[in-house]
Amino acid sequence: MSVIVVFLRPLGLRLEFFFLAGQWLHQPFAQQHYISANYTHAASYLLSRGLNVVPQLVAKRMVDGVPRYSLSCNTDTTLDVLSARAQGRASFKLIGQVNSELPFMPGAGDLPADEFAAVLDSPETDFPLFAPPSEPISDTKYAIGLHAAGLVRDGGTLQIGIGQVGDALAQGLVVRHRDNAQFHGIMQRLAPGTGQLAAAETGSFEKGLYGVSEMLFEAFLGLIDAGILKREVGGVILHGAFFLGPPSFYRALREMAPEQLARIQMMPVSFTNEIFGDEDGKRRARVDARFVNNAMMATLLGAAISDGLENGQVVSGVGGQYNFVAQAFALEGARSVLALEATRQSGKQAQSNIRWSYGHETIPRHLRDVFVTEYGVADVRGKSDADVIAAMLQVSDSRFQGELMRRAKDAGKLQRSYEIPAAHRENYPERIGDALRPARDAGLLPSFPFGSDFTDVEQRLIPALQILQQAQHTPLQLAGLLWQGMRHPPDAADRECLARLGLDKPTHFAQRAYRALVTAALQRSRMAKAR
Repeated sequence: MSVIVVFLRPLGLRLEFFFLAGQWLHQPFAQQHYISANYTHAASYLLSRGLNVVPQLVAKRMVDGVPRYSLSCNTDTTLDVLSARAQGRASFKLIGQVNSELPFMPGAGDLPADEFAAVLDSPETDFPLFAPPSEPISDTKYAIGLHAAGLVRDGGTLQIGIGQVGDALAQGLVVRHRDNAQFHGIMQRLAPGTGQLAAAETGSFEKGLYGVSEMLFEAFLGLIDAGILKREVGGVILHGAFFLGPPSFYRALREMAPEQLARIQMMPVSFTNEIFGDEDGKRRARVDARFVNNAMMATLLGAAISDGLENGQVVSGVGGQYNFVAQAFALEGARSVLALEATRQSGKQAQSNIRWSYGHETIPRHLRDVFVTEYGVADVRGKSDADVIAAMLQVSDSRFQGELMRRAKDAGKLQRSYEIPAAHRENYPERIGDALRPARDAGLLPSFPFGSDFTDVEQRLIPALQILQQAQHTPLQLAGLLWQGMRHPPDAADRECLARLGLDKPTHFAQRAYRALVTAALQRSRMAKAR
């Protein structure tokens, strides 16, 4: 991914409005120079500070002997500041650097050479693109994605945030489209007796969806291949502002047939994230929109916490989340869907991600709409506070429902006589795993539904290393793994994994200990998969 880097007046001061999640926690300089901004406001803040130079990676193509350059994966802010320059509201130099791995994307980011003050085009400066690997989808994330898949209407519009939930949602839509009976079965097992299946959208996609998303990633190509993303708006089935993915994703775009690639258009973030500018056209296009994004936590009263902590530390940034929430309230038939895991692990203890209150909010409670956890869907738009609390309790983990309900009653926000319905009192992680196991075993919910650059050996290692990571917080668990690994030697498949980590021939005690830990974790991951 090529990120717009801007040199401001005065030079030397680096300001950011979005962090790689968690990277700059407890880093004073980064925290002090963070600007809290919606994505659509970033360009105006840059313009107000004054731009000197905008350097960007570009793709190159020769047309009738004349070079053209594509902004490729980052039309987002660059096109907006170029528009300001064309209007005389800014003066800066656009510098391009050609990268051979960037796909040449048609559309608004396809620029003539005279837009650039200079272009660096040399094999010596070429380099591999930043390419985060696909992550395996956990049962929790699959459950969230499947519940969200039941909210998407045929003939509608789709935006998805990055991450495992986005991949899980897309695969849920694929199963719903290709094997409708299996989708019904999965959903019935996920939420037995709750009535959610009756209210869900469960049909296949005859009209298809139109995609308009701040970020494009590999799952969108999977939806195109499955015949789900096919509703055209002006000949386009997918508009995006930037993209990011593994090498296979970049390669797929580079090798895509021109007529197919023409149906994917990269636009400025002011297009994807707002309805202003050709508002009538956007309203006609973005029918029954579902804007699906991630949150870290939520309150019982429907506020969402997505970007920071209550002590002011920034985890990531607001990005486009508020923009899509605002669109959901502005467009006919649109909904904002905020996805979160019901719990998180903090040391030895699980903690609820649904809180009574929290000292920081990204999306306030007056913009509450739809929340999805692994335990189901809470539709809270237009509901009273008491009804919102009841809905949020029903998608909370049952280990925390009692205390959360007590807090709400003590505050006078929930009737003293209220009881959580029986169908929602079994919200435990084990139930989710049991509900998804038949579909997992049938290959409907693979760990990497849209491919992976990990080898088979590396894919076997991932769950084992996750077991080790969790055990680090519990000395007794770690000791148990060590003892198991020392007593039970690795088999042939395990030895392949150990060789990948350089542990096939340990030379000192630390390596032998780590070899035993990995061996035991591999054995436990196989047992967990077999159950």
